[in-house]
Amino acid sequence: MNKMIKPLLAASALVLCTAAADAKPVLLKTPIAFGSNLPALGTPITWVSEQLPLVSGGDVKMKIYEPGKLVAPLEILDAVSSGKVNSGYSIAGYWAGKMPAAAIFSTIPFGPEAPEFMAWMYYGNGLKLYQKMYDDAGYNVHVEPCALISPETSGWFKKPVKSADDLKGLNMRFYGLGGEVMQKLGVSTSLLPGGEIFGALEKGAIDATEFSQPAIDEKLGFYKVAKFNYFPGWHQQATMFELLINKDTWGDMSDAQRAQVSMTCKASVANSVAESEYIQFDAMKKNVEERGVEINTWPKEMMDKFRAAWEEVVQEQRKDPTFAVVYDDLKNFRDNYKIWSSRAFIARD
Repeated sequence: MNKMIKPLLAASALVLCTAAADAKPVLLKTPIAFGSNLPALGTPITWVSEQLPLVSGGDVKMKIYEPGKLVAPLEILDAVSSGKVNSGYSIAGYWAGKMPAAAIFSTIPFGPEAPEFMAWMYYGNGLKLYQKMYDDAGYNVHVEPCALISPETSGWFKKPVKSADDLKGLNMRFYGLGGEVMQKLGVSTSLLPGGEIFGALEKGAIDATEFSQPAIDEKLGFYKVAKFNYFPGWHQQATMFELLINKDTWGDMSDAQRAQVSMTCKASVANSVAESEYIQFDAMKKNVEERGVEINTWPKEMMDKFRAAWEEVVQEQRKDPTFAVVYDDLKNFRDNYKIWSSRAFIARD
């Protein structure tokens, strides 16, 4: 080896070791928007909190706080940005009232499935636009995609839906841009936290609800009061969850610590997709065989109505410049992705 290179390598190694030794341990105090008991919805951040001390040798730890225990779910973004807490786990769509484009980074109707969403986020412009949205809006946060689940059920109804006319006048819990679509079809929507939905259904305050996937919904007991379950989840074909870290905290972390957080979250994205895919069929079988649930598939005419209403919502949302930029970027990516996906995958029976 060149005599000049050896001292340089030795010096570089010394600098790296010194930097690692000087890095202060980090404790991420993380309020979460979804109960840790909910599979694939709350369990991913628990998994992250268990893995971080292992991959960092104890330099990065996380303490999670159940919904409402430290910060209310809908206040997590402001709490992290202000430094009230140094991190939080939530879903970007909760901030759509502040930043309309935020909904796109969680899920959009007729949007990408999990692999396509990951491709746009990590190798397209998704992650760059995600961070830019928060920066441009003045939030002092760093964002990491930290979980991803596959399609949701389209909803739980107390009565069967035979046509679009049966939707008119319903009171329904509905999330995000899908709720805007349902309003176009005459549904009155509200965004209730998961823990309040069953009570609202049972008391008749709402007639129907969507929340998540069958294995998650069963934990909340919707099948006890709403026996008609509809698919596909056109409004949420994949849903991304985020870890927000106060930008000052992120800036004080070492390169190694930041990499440990990023890689653990990226591993969680893959792990949560696998978990959410694995647990659904058993819940669906129990719903039909043991709980008297009737599983229905939306006919083409209903899907066409949902899609047409969605196109109206898109045009309205595009009035926000950031929404338009992000939506156009995702649409362009999906148009190109279709060249591959339309030919590569076997059509399912």
